[in-house]
Amino acid sequence: MEARSSALGFKSISDYLRHLHRAAAVAERSRVSQIDINSYGDLFESHATDLGTIYQGNSLAYLHNYAEDESVNLIMTSPPFGLVRKKSYGNEDADAYCDWFRPFAEGFKRVLKDDGSLVIDVGGAWKSGSPTRSLYHYKLLVMLCEEYGFHLAQEHYWWNPSKLPSPAEWVNVRRVRVKDAINCVWWLSKTPFPKASNKRILAPYSDSMRSLLKNGYKAKMRPSGHDISTKFSIDNGGAVPPNLLAIANTESNGAYQDYCRDNEIDIHPARFPALLPEYFIRFLTDPGDMVLDPFGGSCITGMVAEALGRQWACVELSSEYIRGGIGRFQGDVESALRGRQAVYSINTPCALPVNEAEVPLVANGGAER
Repeated sequence: MEARSSALGFKSISDYLRHLHRAAAVAERSRVSQIDINSYGDLFESHATDLGTIYQGNSLAYLHNYAEDESVNLIMTSPPFGLVRKKSYGNEDADAYCDWFRPFAEGFKRVLKDDGSLVIDVGGAWKSGSPTRSLYHYKLLVMLCEEYGFHLAQEHYWWNPSKLPSPAEWVNVRRVRVKDAINCVWWLSKTPFPKASNKRILAPYSDSMRSLLKNGYKAKMRPSGHDISTKFSIDNGGAVPPNLLAIANTESNGAYQDYCRDNEIDIHPARFPALLPEYFIRFLTDPGDMVLDPFGGSCITGMVAEALGRQWACVELSSEYIRGGIGRFQGDVESALRGRQAVYSINTPCALPVNEAEVPLVANGGAER
């Protein structure tokens, strides 16, 4: 390989390997672009409102055949995660995840407007039988950026305070890992400057900030080197939120669940909370804009878009999940977005005292029970 690398004029084997990787990526993109777009089947309208539609069928049909080019302002979705252990809602094997995702990436690029955004909620996965993590969701991010030209506008992390400790074997039994409580949420865009305004998603000021605004602040240079000017004491109506989204996913008894139980419909097992799409829809779109969820599930994205006055489309393969999703539109959809303010706290690391002499590290890193 070294001789081949040198003969082709590469300065190092690393440069040669990167060249081979890029060439393989180009070849793969060409293969994907040649997929027969007529093979995705038909879409069937299952439910419609004045603002949006639930379609049953393969979302690739919508992305490649039905939607017009550059017709979508926001793709807000949570695709089946690349879990090692198969779930009932059809997740893909972690190792094959990127290859499975390529036709969707092609479609996303086609339908998204130049100032639009692609937001993907994607959970991590543990390697089977090992206390180590799969890299599939990071590989997906790199693929979308390096092969399809998307820009990483900003990564977000959805922290679910109510999530149970898992995986139990490594967290509760062998005690060599901590609770896995976040999902990565990749905010991507076709250009470096998608439309957005963080003034749409301000958080309440902390008690200390409210005190500062009331009593004033002496402008000065902080020890960190930040120059805190008099502008710091201007009341802007709220604080810019961090990219850590604290949203408990605890709903087990609500209008959707009641509708499903009353009509003997299977409840979708992997629903994200309404606040997650609400945050990004408010942040990245205007009323009347088009929001798409190509992995619609129970159509919570469509319900939130409807409540916020956006046009929307949800595409879902499962007729059972669509039957449940229709229940989200049977009453006042705006009521689902009312009265949900909550405050969660998180302890600083090492908040509890511990006698290390009495708590030895787990022998062999937990390789044996």
